Amino acid sequence: MLKPVIQEETTGCGIASVANILGKTYSEMKLAANALGIHADDKALWSDTRYVRRILSHAGVATSDDEIPFESWNTLPDLALLSIKHYREDGRNYWHWVVFKRENGRAFVLDSASYLPSNIRTDFNAMEPKWFIEVKQA
Repeated sequence: MLKPVIQEETTGCGIASVANILGKTYSEMKLAANALGIHADDKALWSDTRYVRRILSHAGVATSDDEIPFESWNTLPDLALLSIKHYREDGRNYWHWVVFKRENGRAFVLDSASYLPSNIRTDFNAMEPKWFIEVKQA
């Protein structure tokens, strides 16, 4: 049974998303991120893609070089980091990180937000991804 990682800090969606990809706990991923100088209280964690890429790369997982504009759920790779809930504040873009997965023909999103009734989401019309980062299978 798939058990999604829930973010333990308001700004911990990037750390939780990487934990969901790597099959780690939030605390394990937070320790690994902190060792790389990456901290959930740094607002840049959800306004810059370098941080999640760096954590994944350190774990030996490759990602696409660029952010790829979202076109449709059907055209996504089998594993991707998605940016949803985009907004601008003080001239800077922010978003919430989630993980898209396709397993055995079943597509779903792992969303680490603690307020959701279910962290395994299939309500695709409710999410509005702007772009994604392809994650080579971990």
